[in-house]
Amino acid sequence: MQIVDAQIHIWSQGTPSQDHRAVPVVTAEEMIAGMDQAGVSAAIIHPPGWDPDCDAVAADAVRRWPDRFAILGSFPAGDQGNKARIATWLEQPGMLGLRWAPLHPAARTLFESGAMDWIWAEAEAHNVPVALLAGPVLGKFREVAERHPGLRLIIDHCGLVRLRQDEAAFEHLDALLALAKLPNVAIKATGAPGYSTERPFRIASATRQSA
Repeated sequence: MQIVDAQIHIWSQGTPSQDHRAVPVVTAEEMIAGMDQAGVSAAIIHPPGWDPDCDAVAADAVRRWPDRFAILGSFPAGDQGNKARIATWLEQPGMLGLRWAPLHPAARTLFESGAMDWIWAEAEAHNVPVALLAGPVLGKFREVAERHPGLRLIIDHCGLVRLRQDEAAFEHLDALLALAKLPNVAIKATGAPGYSTERPFRIASATRQSA
């Protein structure tokens, strides 16, 4: 069975946000080694915003390992000069779609104010999937999904609330479950261990070692 990790980051510089590995560099080679150890066949790179060279780093990984990596990329969402890029976005090697994280105040305001609305119709017209870290903005996300039924939308990290754990991470569960009625919405099953204070995989590993 082929196992694909739906979201990873690799980076060459910068300061990772607090819920990521606190190291200055994570290489594609390191990721390949970890994937081989875990039995993961392939992974989708999400270029992280803290690395100014993130797009080039991701593109190089795809060039070197086209059978192991693909990309969900992005461009500055507030710049409508990027509109023409959407039509040919999927022609880039390994590119599977677009992705944004409307979390920090400026990015969230951009999304909720409608300043990104020009993207949705264009992505729908050219069949470009869009992923969003939408846990805190499910109301606006639903508006977009209903207004553009032909747009394939993906919710990152099970739709949970970033930086919260256990019950607090499921604050918007009702709104999330209601989206199941929309055929153009999918949920990316990623990041789940970070939303729990329990560590079942660690316990299982320890049990196997002691058996």
